[in-house]
Formats: sequence, C-alpha cells, structure tokens
Amino acid sequence: MSAHDYDVAVVGASTAGCTAARLFALGGARVALVEKRPAMDAYKTVCTHFIQSSARPTIEKLGLAPLLQDHGAIDNAVDLWTRHSGWIRSSPDAPRGFNVTRRTLDPLLRELAAGTPGVELLSGWTATGLIGDDRPEGVTIENTAHEQRSLRARLVVAADGRDSKIALLAGAEGRERPHGRFFYWGYWRGIRPATDRSKMWILDPDCAYTFPNEDDLTVVLVGPHRDRVGDFRADLEGAYHRMVNSLPEGPDLRGAELQGKLLGKLDLPSVMRPAAKPGLAFVGDAALASDPLWGVGCGWAFQSADWLVQETGDALDDPSRLDAGLERYRRAHRRRLLPHHMMISDISSGRPINPIERRLYRAAARDQVVRHAFERVGSRRSSPAVVLHPRVLARVIAARPRRPSAVH
Repeated sequence: MSAHDYDVAVVGASTAGCTAARLFALGGARVALVEKRPAMDAYKTVCTHFIQSSARPTIEKLGLAPLLQDHGAIDNAVDLWTRHSGWIRSSPDAPRGFNVTRRTLDPLLRELAAGTPGVELLSGWTATGLIGDDRPEGVTIENTAHEQRSLRARLVVAADGRDSKIALLAGAEGRERPHGRFFYWGYWRGIRPATDRSKMWILDPDCAYTFPNEDDLTVVLVGPHRDRVGDFRADLEGAYHRMVNSLPEGPDLRGAELQGKLLGKLDLPSVMRPAAKPGLAFVGDAALASDPLWGVGCGWAFQSADWLVQETGDALDDPSRLDAGLERYRRAHRRRLLPHHMMISDISSGRPINPIERRLYRAAARDQVVRHAFERVGSRRSSPAVVLHPRVLARVIAARPRRPSAVH
C-alpha cells in the first residue's frame, strides 16, 4: 500500500481545479479536491463569463457541454468594432464556445467533479502549507473550526487563482505586467432587441463589451483608460451610462433592469509564473492571469488543466516520470499561451493602436482570408504568428485606409 493518501491533491475547486480533478480521476487517480468555500453552489463573480471556442474540446471531454446547453448557455460569436475598421463580423462557420454565468457554470462543474469516482471534495477547507522540503508531498489544510489535516499526495495542483497561496508557499513568484485600464460592469436583464452575439469595442484607448448569457442576462462592461479614473469616482453611474451610450450600435439600457449593482476592478495586473516544478503544477489563473477583456481566463483554465492531465496522468506512480511530464506541461503551457499573453499584455497597457494593427483590423473587416486568421488568433485556437503567414500578411499590407468617422 502506498504511503500517499492520494495520487493528486488539487487546491481550488473552480474551473481549472474541477477540470483537473475529474480528468485525473477518469484516468484512475485518487484525487483530493480542496475548496475553501463550504457551499456547493459558490461561484466566482469577477469574470467575463465568456469561454473561447479553443476550450470546447475539453468541455466536451468532461461531459459538461450537454449540461451547459440544458441550462441555457449560449453558443458564442463575437463582433468587434474599431474606429479604424468599423465592424469585423464573426464568420457564420467559425467554431463556437459558450457564454454562461459563473453562477451556472461553477456549481455544475463542481458537482460533476465531486460525482466522479475517485474524487473526494473537501469543502470548507483552506490550504495552509506544503508537506515536504525540496519537493511537495502533499498539503496541510484547515477548516473553519480550526481542525487540521495532512493530505499526502504524489502531485500537488495549485488551482487557487491569480493570488495563489500555494505559489506563495512554494516560492513561485509571478511576473506582473501593469494594466492601463480599469473596469466597471453590470448584469442587465431585458436588453432589447435580444441577441446571442457578443460585441466588443476597441475605442483606442478605451474598450467595452456586451456578452449575452443565459436567463436573458447580458454583461455590459466598460474598460476606460486609467486617466479617466477620476470621472468614474466622481459619478460612477453617470460615467458608466455616458460611455455605454456612446458605443456605436451599443446596447439600449433604457428598458433593461440592472441586476444588483455596478461592479468594478480598478487594478488588475497580468500575472504569469512557470506552470510547473517538481511535484507541483499550476493551472488556470494560478499559472497565468491575463487581461480579462479578451475573455481568455475560463478557456485557459479548462485547457491548462487538460494539458496537465495529458502530460502527467499516466506517470503518477513514478516520481521521475512524473517530473518529466511536469516539465513537458510547463513547456507546452509556455509555448501555447506565452505569445498570446505577451500580445494581450501589450495591448492592455493602454498604448495607442499601432499602424500594423490598424491595417490588420481594416483587412479583417473586408477580407475573408484575413478574417479567418484574425478569428483563429482571437479565439486562441492558433498562435498570433498566423497573421505573419505570407498569404495573410500580403492582404493585411494591401488593406486600404478607412475614414475614421464611418460605422458599419
């Protein structure tokens, strides 16, 4: 009998943690899933609720897709407006992800993971330490009654968010990149005409989006440049409504009802850390928390957990093979996501749109070849290097200027 209680100890039972726990267990592993919130229906509130199409294969693998569809999740499509291009309309045949609120997604996924044979969900427990010196051999946890347990495991998976406590305990510092914008958003019911298409506005330097979700809820978010903080602090509702009303073909909120209050995040730096070290892996925001404007967080949470299981799931009984798998995962995570993260972080600084980007936007609005490449990058299904393909690049360079005041 192994001295380990579990094969894997996952800290954090949100998107990435539940995905990792279920997929490891489906492969035969014994998994402890530790979640500090005691309620099964707890959910994250700071989220775009937009899941990229690149994550759909993982969602299908989990068996989650039909559950989301049964609960009204929307197959998403995104139209993008810039003052340099007008509307860049999503192709009808482009792959779709999901729009779904976290109050629907999180409980569904947590129940799915907890019901997987091999998974033990430990709700109401907080990770307090790592077992082992040079290499983690599990975690110590504590509940609200100050009861303590030690969970020995061959692999520890940190799925505890951008401010990961496990990362702090392991000395795995993240590299931060500052954000040049801040965010305010609200959940609106009854926006008419109703639509299942998401919209984004790149206003240079401000941004905004509307993402429709189930139950006739639409997330309406504004992302002003940081030099406008004073306006929003002085008159939040007025500044929010003025910005929403100024959006080309923006939502009409006059007949809609705000559910709750306007929410905000004034400081949201991007954070990235190495996705693995011996005996320890980071998934989701614990590995990489990028600008939420682009709706990448949920998708990368699903995908990074899937990649981890693919590289390590069959090596849990051998430390040397496990560490080799963790190194493969670290490299794959960096290769697949670092180019996107660097591009997103650069744009999120709030700098002006550069001439190359203006040409790309113009070409994507008019040229099907460029639009398909643009969509593959925007949905994170392909590397940003796709736009450097000679066929695509030639069409981008040939894009003609557009009158800034026109709107498609």
